[in-house]
Amino acid sequence: MISAFDLFKIGIGPSSSHTVGPMVAARTFRERTRHLPGLARIRAEIFGSLAWTGRGHGTDVAIVLGLLGHSPAEIDPDRVDAYVAEVTRTARLGLGGPAFEPETDLVFNFTEVLPVHTNGMRFRALDGHGAVLDTVTCYSIGGGFVVGEDETPSDEAVEFPLPYASAADLLATCLRTGFSIAQVQRANEGASRSREAIDEGLDAIRDAMFACIDRGLRQTGELPGGLKVRRRAKKLFEDLEANRHLNARPAHEIMDWISLFALAVNEENAAGGRVVTAPTNGAAGIVPAVLRYARDFCPGWSDERGREFLLVAAAIGGLIKSRASISGAEVGCQGEVGSAAAMAAAGLASLLGGSTLQIENAAEIAMEHHLGMTCDPIGGLVQIPCIERNAFGANKAVVAASLALRGDGIHRVSLDEVIETMRQTGHDMQAKYKETSLGGLAVNVAAC
Repeated sequence: MISAFDLFKIGIGPSSSHTVGPMVAARTFRERTRHLPGLARIRAEIFGSLAWTGRGHGTDVAIVLGLLGHSPAEIDPDRVDAYVAEVTRTARLGLGGPAFEPETDLVFNFTEVLPVHTNGMRFRALDGHGAVLDTVTCYSIGGGFVVGEDETPSDEAVEFPLPYASAADLLATCLRTGFSIAQVQRANEGASRSREAIDEGLDAIRDAMFACIDRGLRQTGELPGGLKVRRRAKKLFEDLEANRHLNARPAHEIMDWISLFALAVNEENAAGGRVVTAPTNGAAGIVPAVLRYARDFCPGWSDERGREFLLVAAAIGGLIKSRASISGAEVGCQGEVGSAAAMAAAGLASLLGGSTLQIENAAEIAMEHHLGMTCDPIGGLVQIPCIERNAFGANKAVVAASLALRGDGIHRVSLDEVIETMRQTGHDMQAKYKETSLGGLAVNVAAC
């Protein structure tokens, strides 16, 4: 089982696989080698998708920050530029630290793809003569998860009381125990945390999501990176607020609110602000947008119902990650936005009182109608089509939940079947459509 606290990570933008993961990997290498006798220099090399879209996704910045010892959850986004500038100026990783010149010691390898995953990294520790003291190869596999050459993400030390390996298993467990999906997920979370710690952690995730929305609603100007993409959330928010007093408003205005919440998050993400992987940064706006919609517009909201939403979303996201992938570099955007929409749809269906069958149906509908979605960011930036795509994903999640709740939960295509279809589709998808910026919009729209 994948914990909600592994799936939802508080960090910074713009990418969980290309920013959060590399920062974690670099920091881990720093801790491994910081007391190594004779250490004089550190070098890093990135491969595949990390190399092709690394500058647009902030991979180079993330590695510098990680080698300085910063973590995604604690770094102050407003200090990032100053930290990187200091390393560039001194060519060192902090006072008394090893040498590191970003222009020469960070290599973008555009020709080689490592065997385990396209998001490969290799770190080397060198002595004063250039001899290698230590080498680590690792992979950022999506959602901020990092594994070594022979590792898979696991939690084998924890014995879960209600394990499940598929959506069918999960539904059977609910039927056998009488538990809801949220209760099953909470029971498994309880194997390593107290109830109070679970509640505090879920509340912190919710608060970080809502804080990201609120900050995004206040910001103006162009997003970094050169595409000259202007922030729209603040203006849209002001327009919607100005229309609140009108008696005659189109019913579809609620879709604008949902879109607004998603735009606010993903504009923050594109600017390198603090976001929550849900399950990735590129799709970070969907779960918060639907959760905020539930709080602001749906009956029956409470803090506990919000926690149930996140627990159910985590259960669905964990299934998708373990049975397929949440990495755009591995399966395209269907694995990011599609997964997030499935998670949000399931969470909303649960919050609105859906049965376990209706919740599973909501997740299936949302994922099914993202199948085949490519990941082709213009200029390697998490902006076009990523920001608007989150708005559409959030609205589709609400539609999926609504359709499922209008039915009895009996449906022809199961969640397990659609997850497997997504995995196969991602496997068959050409690499140029998987977060490389070598195909699709990325080559048909000028990045200037």
